Amino acid sequence: MTEPAAPPLPREETLQRTAPLKGELEYIIELVEPGTRVLDLGCGTGDLLKALQERKRVFPQGVDIDEEAIQVCVSKGLPVYHGDLDEGLADFGDQALDYVILTNVIQVLHRPDFLMREAARVGRRVIVSFPNFAHWSARLQLALLGRMPRTKRLPYEWYDSPNIHLTTIRDFQELLGREKLRIHRRVFLRSTRDGRFVPVRLWPNLLAEQAIFMVSRD
Repeated sequence: MTEPAAPPLPREETLQRTAPLKGELEYIIELVEPGTRVLDLGCGTGDLLKALQERKRVFPQGVDIDEEAIQVCVSKGLPVYHGDLDEGLADFGDQALDYVILTNVIQVLHRPDFLMREAARVGRRVIVSFPNFAHWSARLQLALLGRMPRTKRLPYEWYDSPNIHLTTIRDFQELLGREKLRIHRRVFLRSTRDGRFVPVRLWPNLLAEQAIFMVSRD
């Protein structure tokens, strides 16, 4: 991959995106096969890539728009490039990677459907995680208080939120159907009182705070 000739300036909404759950990254790491080629889109300071490199011996690459975060990645020895995800992945060929990962990124993009198509083009598998806007706590705030929800996973006020395309599990699955993307794995998570994150088995669109999907074009 060649570095963009004229990289765009960092956007504030990308710098402030919702941080991944500590337990969420463990579930994502489990989905990745050892020794594979992995591209982390919106990789931040490279915590996930570094963990995958050390524990799964993957060949990591990352893309982020935050130059300070990229410098942190470089200091960790990770190959990370500057790029605006809303512009796509033109520097990557078709099926060039084993996994493309998007952790809490799609809701801050201007064109999440476009990037999903791009990710499925360049990766054999795409792993996506996002906060579920249909969680019961968000519904309750809208229904009883008539206010935009603020939750542990969505802590922002409506006027300063980096999230411009919030979605629910049901909405996201409908998008996958329209894009003809096949679901291989789904993991739904909720937090416990002692701070752990555990899978949700029933009614995930109501009870899950976070969703993880692994999908592909085939």
